[in-house]
Amino acid sequence: MEKIAIFVDVQNIYYTTRQGFQRQFNYAAFWLLATQHRQVIAAFAYATDRGDSKQRDFQQALRSIGFTVKLKPFIQRCDGSAKADWDVGITLDVIDYAAQVDVIILLSGDGDFELLLQKIRSQHALTTEVYGVSAFTAPALICASDYFFAIDEALLL
Repeated sequence: MEKIAIFVDVQNIYYTTRQGFQRQFNYAAFWLLATQHRQVIAAFAYATDRGDSKQRDFQQALRSIGFTVKLKPFIQRCDGSAKADWDVGITLDVIDYAAQVDVIILLSGDGDFELLLQKIRSQHALTTEVYGVSAFTAPALICASDYFFAIDEALLL
């Protein structure tokens, strides 16, 4: 069985599926699809914590599916802008797990991950898969992955 590690940029998936389809991503359907006949070594969902009950329920649902949820506090700046970026955390975890698995699965459309995928593919004998909303996934990220899976009706609620 292939050993896999899954890394979900929750904010990116939330906003791109909402913008692209006006719907939410179906994490349970994704899990069934991506993990079939594979051994999950690690599965992380990176999210922001605003402390509201709907978010806590969502985070618990992710945990019940099989994800380890990593939270970062939502920071509201004085100028009204917000910050809650997990790119460095995701990158560090991917690097840590790249030597332990056959497949790295990234759910994000963020082009900043292009260099990460290039690096782990050159240093490890592994496959990379990216799931994202086609219209909002950076072409460079798609090119840097071995396989790109467009989020479509089958992966939406």
